[in-house]
Amino acid sequence: MTEEIHWYPMRVTYSRELQAKAFLDSIGVESFIPMHYVPVEGKHPRHQVLKPAITSLIFIHACQKSITELKMTKRELSSLRYIMFPVLDDNNNVLRKDILTVPDKQMENFIKVASVYDDRVFYMENLEFAGKPGQRVKVVEGDFAGVEGTIKRVKKNKCVVVQIENVVAVAIAFLPAAFLLPLDNEKK
Repeated sequence: MTEEIHWYPMRVTYSRELQAKAFLDSIGVESFIPMHYVPVEGKHPRHQVLKPAITSLIFIHACQKSITELKMTKRELSSLRYIMFPVLDDNNNVLRKDILTVPDKQMENFIKVASVYDDRVFYMENLEFAGKPGQRVKVVEGDFAGVEGTIKRVKKNKCVVVQIENVVAVAIAFLPAAFLLPLDNEKK
């Protein structure tokens, strides 16, 4: 097990992600849950509550050894499950499954976008995007300044998409072209 601190996307059984986050916050472990506002049925049309945008998902910033120890010893965190991804050989045969981690810069971009709770930001369940991979860009002005992503066509609109591979993607709609700086497509 690694002693290096990484961002670990994790599944939480039975939608207990808010309880897990509250416990992690109480013991000083950094975590993040993408949230969004959801209208409450039967209430005033503008009445909304803040809920997790992706059910049963939490990101934890710690070392694997600490997370595993917490999962084993703290009842409040026993519902956490690592997200695994397959490591393939040249013939696309699965060699093994590794625990998924998210690079700090990618997570920083994701948090910056996912921390905005208005209609400019939306989450995508289907991570298969229409068309070929687009131009990588950096947002240079506005609320999302500093965020790097890829221009994609989503629901017939051009959006800047920040994706955490194999986990989730969030898109920024309504960005003027003047706010975008093209990046070298090789850079991630």
